Amino acid sequence: MGTPLAAVPSLERMIAAGHEIVAVYSQPDRPSGRGNRITFSPVKQFAVDHGLLVMQPAKVRTDEAAHTFRSHAADVAVVVAYGRILPDSFLSAFHYGAVNVHFSLLPKYRGAAPVNWAIVNGETETGVTTMKMDSGLDTGDILMQRSTPIGSNENAVELMEGLSMIGADLLEETLVQIDRIEPQVQDHAKSTLAPLMSKEDGRVDWKMTACEIANRIRGFQPFPTAFTSFRGARLTLWQGSEAAADELETNNVPGSIVSAAGDVLVVQCGGRTLLQVTEAQPEGKRRMSVRDLINGIRPVNGEILGQ
Repeated sequence: MGTPLAAVPSLERMIAAGHEIVAVYSQPDRPSGRGNRITFSPVKQFAVDHGLLVMQPAKVRTDEAAHTFRSHAADVAVVVAYGRILPDSFLSAFHYGAVNVHFSLLPKYRGAAPVNWAIVNGETETGVTTMKMDSGLDTGDILMQRSTPIGSNENAVELMEGLSMIGADLLEETLVQIDRIEPQVQDHAKSTLAPLMSKEDGRVDWKMTACEIANRIRGFQPFPTAFTSFRGARLTLWQGSEAAADELETNNVPGSIVSAAGDVLVVQCGGRTLLQVTEAQPEGKRRMSVRDLINGIRPVNGEILGQ
């Protein structure tokens, strides 16, 4: 049971390991893109390409949905970013219940966006947890865990790609040992939440420190992205890092452009810190290097972002 690209490696691993996949559940098809074309989720596309039975119920909390689910007579349900909270009728349908691959070191970062918030909050380590699902939000007993460092320049898309491969490995290990694993109850007092982001979460508050803003640039990819305004138009920030003060003035209004020349665009942030932007995207244009940005829009020292 899964929907996005991050769930595909787990399904692929199950097939390669010789497990019989009796059904693949994915979210219903939805229109996307400029033409509102109906597109398959990555998990559905992979399942169709491999001749697997695909189920896409509009609702899971119905007697009909529960009956159909039980009829698959599986040993276990494997859930990887399916996108819905499953009812008890699903969780208890099979002998081994439902095993979830969650992209954090539970009980940290329960919720829909653990990878994004780990980066935004400046974590240097994260990982994957396999969990015996219960009716709560990522509150089930831990089966296995594996940690991995977060690179100082790694964004959420890159980190998710790596975690999806770690998750596939950990899932296979979990299923091989499922009869021997002693589930561990989570320490609920140490839990933190990682809710879905809203578009407004991406708006840069220049009163934050440069480090905090750089983490948001990395963490809010591919959605909602970190963005600000410049000359009345949206400016999306794709890459940036804290800059050394050196000889630059650091006592400017937050959001002020301190230096804009060549390959360098430095912006004043809170706490007398500076952010060096290296890749950005003006509204209606492509992503570009700072050199191309400066050549195109000609920013001037002293102009203020975010007004």
